[in-house]
Order: sequence, then structure tokens, then C-alpha cells
Amino acid sequence: MDTSTLKTIAYQLMQGNKGLLAMDESTTTCNKRFQELGIPQTEEYRRKYRDLIVNAPGLEEYISGAILFDETIHQSTADGTLFIDILKRKGIIPGIKVDEGAIPMVGFPGEKITEGLDGLGDRLKKYYQMGARFAKWRAVITIGADIPSSTCIKANAYTLARYAMFCQEAGLVPIVEPEVVMDGDHSLQRCAEVTTEVIHAVFNALYQHRVDLEGMILKPNMILSGEDSAEKPGLDEVAEATVKCFLKTVPASVPGIAFLSGGQSAALASERLNRMHTRFGDVMPWVLTYSFSRAIQQPALELWNGNDENIIAAQRALVHRAACNSAAKIGVYTADMEVNEA
Repeated sequence: MDTSTLKTIAYQLMQGNKGLLAMDESTTTCNKRFQELGIPQTEEYRRKYRDLIVNAPGLEEYISGAILFDETIHQSTADGTLFIDILKRKGIIPGIKVDEGAIPMVGFPGEKITEGLDGLGDRLKKYYQMGARFAKWRAVITIGADIPSSTCIKANAYTLARYAMFCQEAGLVPIVEPEVVMDGDHSLQRCAEVTTEVIHAVFNALYQHRVDLEGMILKPNMILSGEDSAEKPGLDEVAEATVKCFLKTVPASVPGIAFLSGGQSAALASERLNRMHTRFGDVMPWVLTYSFSRAIQQPALELWNGNDENIIAAQRALVHRAACNSAAKIGVYTADMEVNEA
């Protein structure tokens, strides 16, 4: 394991004003989003959509790394150029989602465990040879009546740690994603309590598995009330709860925290990230950035709608959202950016 190279890659992913683009939707998820917009659910339309993304002019100004799905890393443009090669030419580091999805956890109703450890070492070697330099694994933690259980939290922390160790042995920087999902009616305080417990468990497992914390990135949720909650905390409340949680749980040796968007609207995700920087930018020991999927892609997907004549407009919307999040990362995002683009 070359720890110096892992640290260099992690630093490059967190550099400057940039963040990550999560374009690692599974075939099922991608087809679901296409179906909602009436876009044909075929491999060719998925290829065309991803072609639109990787070839968006100027994307590299705001994106340091792109997380791909297995189908995507094998896909190419109409002229046969692999997407992964286009990203590398732009200076965007390719990454790969390697978990095989969350399934119901037997004996624990309402809870999930993520699969994918079997054969992981061999798959990571293959992806490294293809050009990937980091990977991602997502664990799903749900808040509800009497859940999450400590067993579910510990089991998912264990699998995240095993995955991270496999990644570093293969030369890939692991992105560790323990997501406390927004589903439910829980309060902001309840989300903070659960997220604190989850991240404590994750770093305990990482330490026990001898994962080099300087060669990894954490991809967590923001501290938010449930989407069905009557409580609607403001920007300051979310920023304070989130940063305080991470200051208590994330070691300073970790290079960066890259938020998932988790169903937030595009503008709101930018506003919340920006507020964390304007209020707490001088006290955070790690880089705080974005690793968004829908919060960057959704406006572009809706504009494209499967029509080639809409590609330029869709690419402009994609890069605009990346630019908004880039501004939020350095605390200079304003609502005027949205008005001006409109």
C-alpha cells in the first residue's frame, strides 16, 4: 500500500474550489429518473446522458473527481472514446462505486446492510487498471421507531471499514459514505444524535481495521430534520448542528468531508454548504466540500429530456450548478447566482 500516493490523490480531490460529481446512479435508479421525465429507459439513452455530462465545457473548473457506475466506466462516446479517458484529459480524477446496494438486514425490520465485500479485492484491481483512483461505498441508516439499532450501525461500520482497507490495498482512495437518510419525521436533534453515533462507530471501525485516515474521504449527510417533519430548521441551525457534529466525531487527519445531497433541492444544498463556510470556515480542520448527484444533475436532466437539441442548454445548467457549489465551498455563494442564470 503506497500511503503517500493515496494522500496525494485525496488532497487533489479536495483541492481549491472544487468538489465531486456523483454520477454513479445504478441502472435501476437512472431508469427511474428517466421514467419520471418520459425518457426511454435504454442503455443508449443512459450513454447519451453521460456523454452530455463528461463533455460539458468547463466542468473541470469546478469538479475534481467523478464517481462512476460499472456500466458508465465501460461506456464511450459515439466515436468510441471512453468516458474515463475524457475525464482524465480534463484533469478530473475517475472514481467508481463498488458496493452492490443495501438490502434488508435479516432480523432487524426496517434496517439495511450493504452488500459487496465478496470478490471486492479483485474488482478493485480491475477498476484500478482501467484508471479509477478512488472508490465509493454507501451504507444506509434509517431513523424510525426504535431504529437504528446499535447492531445495524456496527454492522455497517464494519463493512465500510473492510471496504476501505480493500481500497487502500488496491491503491484507491476510499470514499466512506454512512448516510443517515432524510426519510421520516424525525427532528434535527434526533438526526444529530444518530449521525454522531454512526460516525463515531465508523471511525472506530476504520481505526481497528488500520485504515490510513489521511488517505480517505468521508461522505456523510448534513444534519437535517426528516422530510416529513413539521420542523423546518433555518440555514444557521443546519450549519451549526452539522459542523458541531463533525468537530466532535471526525479526526483532523481526515483530508476532507464531501457531503451527499440526500434529496435536498439544488439551491438549498448550495445555501447550506455556503453557510457552513461563512460561519465556521476558520475553525474546521478538514476541507468541507460537495459530492452531489441530483443537486448538480437534476436541472440538466430535466432540460435535456432525451432530446439532442437540448444538450447545450443542459450542459450549461450542469456547469452552473457545479459553479454554485464551488462558490459555496469557499463561502461566496449568493442567491443572485440563481437569478442571473435564470
